[in-house]
Amino acid sequence: MSILFSKDSSGANAKSVNPLQKFIYFWIHNLRQIITSIGEIWRTPLASAMTIGVMGLSLTLPATLHIIVKNVQSINLEWDSASEISLFLNDGLSEQQISSAIRRLRSYDEIDELRYISKDDAVTEFKSLSGFGEALDYLESNPLPASFIVTPTKYHKQADPAKALLAKLEKEREIDFGKLDIDWLARLNAIVSMLEEAVITVALLLMISVVLIIGNTIRLSIISRKEEIEVMKLVGATESFIQRPFVYTGIWYGLMGGLVAFLIVTFVIWWMQSAIGEISGLYMADFHIEGLTFSEFGALMLIASGLGFIGAFWSVHRHIKEIEPDLD
Repeated sequence: MSILFSKDSSGANAKSVNPLQKFIYFWIHNLRQIITSIGEIWRTPLASAMTIGVMGLSLTLPATLHIIVKNVQSINLEWDSASEISLFLNDGLSEQQISSAIRRLRSYDEIDELRYISKDDAVTEFKSLSGFGEALDYLESNPLPASFIVTPTKYHKQADPAKALLAKLEKEREIDFGKLDIDWLARLNAIVSMLEEAVITVALLLMISVVLIIGNTIRLSIISRKEEIEVMKLVGATESFIQRPFVYTGIWYGLMGGLVAFLIVTFVIWWMQSAIGEISGLYMADFHIEGLTFSEFGALMLIASGLGFIGAFWSVHRHIKEIEPDLD
């Protein structure tokens, strides 16, 4: 016999049941329906598997986009924290003039750290990093200027404040010119913002599709049990008692779909990690994709089960009320 039909223990002896017993019986019935509602999924394994698979794929796309945005943001933060202003000094400055400039610049509230690179240090750094150091051996004199590497404060690392600080520093008499490569960072921030909006839009559209998928699946299940529901209404079963197994089935669909989405996302991250490792190795960087954290996994399962509940709740309230027994 289906789980939808179960004799209500509050029948003939309802008057002798106290409120505490009613409360206990209520949760016993709910727990039993929660567990046995899984059987409704196994009764149609192929159709259930297709529904869960479609839900999992629908939830995979926004979850994957979220991971992409999260990792791009982490890269952006690393680059932003390393943003610096290079100030190239005029030729012929004495040690006293350079020391005076260092003391003056360090008094700026906009500057967090200042580092001086002499002409000799610039040559050494160029030889170690560029790979063309031997070319300098053919020159009669050192062509590289001395410079200051300025690390702005957190606020002045942003695009507009950083540009204003650069313009201010270039007015110092010891400074020949300055360099701030900030335009690419502004473009990257714009791309990240666009990706965030895209994730939200795609997630909303796919969540609506998940609700419709579960709603249609539950509707077909209700139609297949129409006669059973009519009998239950004839014997006095309440609407909530009839609806609960379908709602729990929708929640199970959501949980299983969320688990499928998590497994697919985990596999995609594992599959892409080797390729990304090769690319990061070419740039002498150590970058690893950050997957879903435990809290994000919990949020995914909560959202998936919530979508299952919404789809099932909408379907049962719409279709079960339309089923009435024929008393003729």
